[in-house]
Amino acid sequence: MIKQGNLFPDLPSTDKPLRFRSPDRPIWTENKAKLIERYLYYFVMITKHGAYIDGFAGPQYPDKQDAWAAKLVIESKPPFLRKFWLCETSEEKLPALYSLASASFQKGRSIKVLPGDFNKNLESILASGAITEKMATFCLLDQHTFECEWKSLQALAVHKKDNKIELFYFLATGWLDRAIAATTRSQHIVKAWWGGDDWKKLLGMRSFDRAQLFASRFRLELGYKHAHAWPIYDRESGARRVMYHMIHASDHDEAPKLMSRAYRKANEPKEELADVQRELFGSESFHKR
Repeated sequence: MIKQGNLFPDLPSTDKPLRFRSPDRPIWTENKAKLIERYLYYFVMITKHGAYIDGFAGPQYPDKQDAWAAKLVIESKPPFLRKFWLCETSEEKLPALYSLASASFQKGRSIKVLPGDFNKNLESILASGAITEKMATFCLLDQHTFECEWKSLQALAVHKKDNKIELFYFLATGWLDRAIAATTRSQHIVKAWWGGDDWKKLLGMRSFDRAQLFASRFRLELGYKHAHAWPIYDRESGARRVMYHMIHASDHDEAPKLMSRAYRKANEPKEELADVQRELFGSESFHKR
């Protein structure tokens, strides 16, 4: 995000691990797209513009359009996001993305569908020159366990000198041990995902501890000012079993509070713009923020 005044002066100076009790209205795996869309609704209230990269953009539930993050984000109002890159490896999901891009065309808006490996497509996205230093940019990485390589996170983190590209990174904590065991003959995949040879330290760790380890790496190795892990639950197990942790990484001081609000309100009707303005910015106008 671009730099703004400090809207929340009570924010802590350093990030501390967030601990959660079982929430009254948990974020289930099938409604995590609503969390993404709600956060970006707040994101554009500050930026008034922006670019969106979706590394794994195809619909996860073909029969549930309200669970498709790319669709919810592109169709969200106000339409301040103007540049979109939608990456997808599955040939079965690509027609839906092409259809979405075509149906969502607006003057002054660019929506590009990029088939193939996100890690390779990212190189061309960043090299295009479209994401400038002042372009507020958000990247969603809702991967299937090991798809996003650590080198891609490094490339995203260094692309902008100030206010890095903001990230939502999904960590499959609910089945990570099984997934690692299943790739014993393809350890290079886990190594590329983790970014080193010491990936075995993850085996047997508690879900919460693994998530905190990733969050700390986002701060210490990638240089993000803020990085927190947010739990996404399995509906069949209730608000007890965490299937994913969503790592939110940002350099913007308002981002942790906006994320907290999105997590609490993702399953509620979207607020009116005037209400968001009043609660986040007091009586001042959004204009010129």
